[in-house]
Amino acid sequence: MTSTAIAVSGLRKAFKDKVVLDGIDLEVPAGSIFSLLGPNGAGKTTTVNVLTTLIGADGGTARVAGYDVQTDAKAVRAAIGVTGQFAAVDELLTGRENLQLMVDLSRSVDGDVVQKLLDRFDLTGSADKAVSTYSGGMSRKLDLAMTLVGNPQIIFLDEPTTGLDPRSRRTMWTIIRELVADGVTVFLTTQYLEEADQLADRIAVLDQGRLVAQGTPDELKRQLPGTHVRLRFTTPAELDAASRLFPDATRDDEALALKVPSDGGTKSLRGVLDRLDEYELSAEEFSVHTPDLDDVFLALTGHTTEVVAS
Repeated sequence: MTSTAIAVSGLRKAFKDKVVLDGIDLEVPAGSIFSLLGPNGAGKTTTVNVLTTLIGADGGTARVAGYDVQTDAKAVRAAIGVTGQFAAVDELLTGRENLQLMVDLSRSVDGDVVQKLLDRFDLTGSADKAVSTYSGGMSRKLDLAMTLVGNPQIIFLDEPTTGLDPRSRRTMWTIIRELVADGVTVFLTTQYLEEADQLADRIAVLDQGRLVAQGTPDELKRQLPGTHVRLRFTTPAELDAASRLFPDATRDDEALALKVPSDGGTKSLRGVLDRLDEYELSAEEFSVHTPDLDDVFLALTGHTTEVVAS
């Protein structure tokens, strides 16, 4: 696979008179985690469906693993794995039987692949139990293990941790990071902004069929104003004195705290501390606060994260 796992240019898709994708461009480096975020109806699922050859585009180009999704769909399918929002496992079969079924369908020549995957996903102890007895986290792990039977170069994960408890979610995060460490590229959609923040090397925000922002999580956060230094003092007199030093700051009399606008950089922080030292003031607590992805998402789309789902 080339250094670019997925390359999309001017991608367009409409259903009757409704434009779902309005000329989007994105690039996903090989061996990275790319997260696509957006509110309901933004076009995330349509994007994934086009890139996985499930539906055709109306315009633009898309190459996955170096292959054109329109003209080389068979080659694209051989290079990818797809894990949907709900575990696509047969609950009447055991975990081992589900994996063996995928091996038979993919004509895998590695006779040990089933046991290797059971071991990798810590499912050996439950391998011969019916999947109907599995917890949600175990089912999701089995689903992802089945996706890996064909040794895909690129994996599309559509909300892989929906419905999981925090512990199971973090287990999935560890597995995803391990896959990328092995050279796999992950294209992730998620309704959890914390998940994108924790996992993604790059994020794209899709709204009403258009990409409204792209960048690393930190780059997106830095686009928003609101970064500030929070100083907390022990007495009202100290708070009053500090307020006079920083006229643009916002004070909280109840907490004896002052929020001083800052870019979060070391030069800016040093300036705040030097200013306090100059007037012999000392803050009891000192912390830097920056906008999070929730703030970014709200600013870009006008929606809260409560509606961020595929």
